Amino acid sequence: MTIIITGVIAFIAAAAAGLSGLAVGFYLRRQGIAKKLQEAEEMSARILRNAEQEAENKRREAQLESKGLILQERTEFEKETRERRAELSALERRLSQREEHVDKRAGQMDRRESDLNRLDRELVARDKVMREKEKELESSLREQRQQLERLSGITAEEAKKQLIHAMEQEARYDAAKMLKRIDEEAREKAERESKEIMVTSMQRLSRDYIAEATISVVNLPNEGMKGRIIGREGRNIRALESATGIDLIIDDTPDAVIISGFDPYRREIAKVALERLMSDGRIHPARIEEMVEKVKKDLDKLMREEAEKVIFDVGLQGIHPELVKVLGRLKYRTSYGQNNLAHAREAAFIAGIMASELGMDIKLIKRAALLHDIGKAVSHEEEGSHAALGADLVKRYGESPKIVNAVAAHHGEVEATCIESVLVSAAESLSAARPGARRESVESYVKRLEKLEQLATSFKGVEKAYAIQAGREIRIIVKQEEVSDAESAMISREIAKKVEQELTYPGQIKVTVIRENRYIEYAR
Repeated sequence: MTIIITGVIAFIAAAAAGLSGLAVGFYLRRQGIAKKLQEAEEMSARILRNAEQEAENKRREAQLESKGLILQERTEFEKETRERRAELSALERRLSQREEHVDKRAGQMDRRESDLNRLDRELVARDKVMREKEKELESSLREQRQQLERLSGITAEEAKKQLIHAMEQEARYDAAKMLKRIDEEAREKAERESKEIMVTSMQRLSRDYIAEATISVVNLPNEGMKGRIIGREGRNIRALESATGIDLIIDDTPDAVIISGFDPYRREIAKVALERLMSDGRIHPARIEEMVEKVKKDLDKLMREEAEKVIFDVGLQGIHPELVKVLGRLKYRTSYGQNNLAHAREAAFIAGIMASELGMDIKLIKRAALLHDIGKAVSHEEEGSHAALGADLVKRYGESPKIVNAVAAHHGEVEATCIESVLVSAAESLSAARPGARRESVESYVKRLEKLEQLATSFKGVEKAYAIQAGREIRIIVKQEEVSDAESAMISREIAKKVEQELTYPGQIKVTVIRENRYIEYAR
């Protein structure tokens, strides 16, 4: 019991001590809070004083700034007011000037109006006088017409019809004469220009080329080679003639064998094969047949390359490979001694020149001219003319209708349906007929040139004479010590007249006389 009481007392004492400590702590905390409240009040008072002072400063600054803005606005307003006053003054001056100008114009208009009124009155009076005179004139004309009708026995309408008919007949007659003159002038001009174009085309491409007609010559390294070519009992020569279809002539001609045949292609095969056999050294029938077949393949390739070269020279492209192959065969075809491939190339150039002069499609006309004789490459294998065969050939390989017609019509077998056909025909004729192109005209061509030079050298004082440009020009050199400048001019006229009288030639011949002075000294 005592223990219990002692515990209770101890608990009570502890509780009392705790309460006293709590009371002391509460008191101390209250004192701290009161101190903090006092400090907070002092700080708030200080902040309030600072805020009031700052607000006063801001107010003073705002007052100063507002005064500066007011002053600036007042200055700008006064400046703008002065500018507006100046503009108004200038506008007033312009208005016053315009008013003065308008017043002047009004005065002028008043004067013009009075002048117009006066002129109007005068015109009215003149018009009245003119009407009276017109009436008098009409009356006089009626009287004269009636008097003329009585004297002539016809009315004015009949006379008018007769006059109109006479004038119409006269106008038709004059028109017919004018049309005839214009037609003649146009024909003369067209003929002259066409001759100039054709002559220019021929002169730019004038060259001589005549192929061997029937024979080719193969040079031998020695006379003993003839026996090897003949072979035992003539087996080699017979094998060569049988394989190539030509005649081999071995005679007394030293170191040479003649190959004879009318087919240039076969002649070329025989010539190349024989040359290769001699170079190889093995000459017997089997080797001959083998070599001939090889040469044929090589010549086919060569002909194709030659055709491609011609096509490139002419400036064309896109021709079908089969046409190129057939065109190459013309390398070994001739007409009157003229090589057909060279003839086709020249005709293409001539046609191109004429087309450029006339402003036409140059490539189209060149293409047609190049292919115009392609039928000659197959004419010995098929029936029909070379023009018809060529037209079928180019049509088969996709050439245009104009080219087909140009190929078919270049010899007049069918009607030309386009101007390109006419130009191709003209180019073909120029290439074939010009001097020096074909064998049949070479002789007369050379004789004409010789006669032209002889005619020029027959004049006194002429030292030398040269026919150039396929006989289109003769250049004469006279002796300087015997002929003066005036005499040179006289000689040129006399030679020209004599050429006109004694020679027959196409186009015209230019006569040029040259008198040269040479002064020579030697420095020693």
